[in-house]
Amino acid sequence: MQRRDFLKGASAGLAASAAVALQGCSKKEMADATSALPTVHWRLASSFPKSLDTIYGAAEVLVKRLDKITGGKFQIRAYAGGEIVPGLQVMDAVQQGTVECGHSASYYYVGKNMAYAFDTAVPFGLSARQQNAWMYYGGGLELTRELFKANNIVNFPGGNTGVQMGGWFRKEIKSLADLQGLKMRIPGIGGQIMAKLGAVPQTLAGGDIYPSLERGAIDAAEWVGPYDDEKLGFAKIAQHYYYPGWWEGGPQLSFYVNIDKWNALPEAYKQAFEAAAAEANVNMLAAYDHKNPIALKHLQAAGVQLHAFPQDVMAAAEKAAFELYEAEAAKNEAFRKIYTQWKPYRDAEIQWFKLAEASYNNFIEK
Repeated sequence: MQRRDFLKGASAGLAASAAVALQGCSKKEMADATSALPTVHWRLASSFPKSLDTIYGAAEVLVKRLDKITGGKFQIRAYAGGEIVPGLQVMDAVQQGTVECGHSASYYYVGKNMAYAFDTAVPFGLSARQQNAWMYYGGGLELTRELFKANNIVNFPGGNTGVQMGGWFRKEIKSLADLQGLKMRIPGIGGQIMAKLGAVPQTLAGGDIYPSLERGAIDAAEWVGPYDDEKLGFAKIAQHYYYPGWWEGGPQLSFYVNIDKWNALPEAYKQAFEAAAAEANVNMLAAYDHKNPIALKHLQAAGVQLHAFPQDVMAAAEKAAFELYEAEAAKNEAFRKIYTQWKPYRDAEIQWFKLAEASYNNFIEK
């Protein structure tokens, strides 16, 4: 999808959200506007539990907005992870038509192809704002949709947590040497890089992290950020809280729609879906930016110690990350196609943010 086509869709879609005008319409006017359209009922499988209210909540934003825009004619029911399929099988469920749509993080599926990580985040990649710029204007949506098309899916940005924290450690990390043999819950590409630095990555579901930390089966764990981390109680057993989460600088969540089901929708419903997805995308980041500072104060009051990762850890991790990308690009055509366009875009974004955002923040934060 070209940038102008996206704008034609999503902004005409956002104009559909001027079908928030519908909120100002009388019931008769709303009924007249939607009377010619069919009633559609879909199911959405989420990868996330309802307890992660801000991430899972993106699906609820989508559902509620579609209901209002279409006067109740296009209805989607959201199901939490495990209610229809396990959380890590959402992509398969949408591909096979078990459900019409889903909400997930595409880097969960790097086992299918590492290129899927670009739809969420890769270590030392884009921030949330940069990810949106790349997806909506820089060709990212076009590139990732080509990748998803092979799995009979059309994808839409559906939320972002913003840069995540670097995780909870039972002992302080003072240098790269302290990672040797450290057992850490960190899946995906971030885990691969930690392994290159000498750590022993573990893949654990959210509910298994606390007991594993408590009994010493792992030495450290990453999750999301203060708001979600506080709920899981990590501060009770691991007092050292590190930043930044260099493996997730701006992780995007995505809505998946089965292509056959998408093509069967009336154009008005497609516009409404794009508008609702765009609203959910913006809403999640705003919610986390509001909630995380409040939760961080609670954690610090409980005795949590904040630490920046040592510079030798950061430098070694960045070096290992790009060595991994170059090696993957050499053997994986789908990864190479996205990476060769993504990397120069990333480099240009970094220079712009360094000039504008970083210099401004450095001044006001002094």
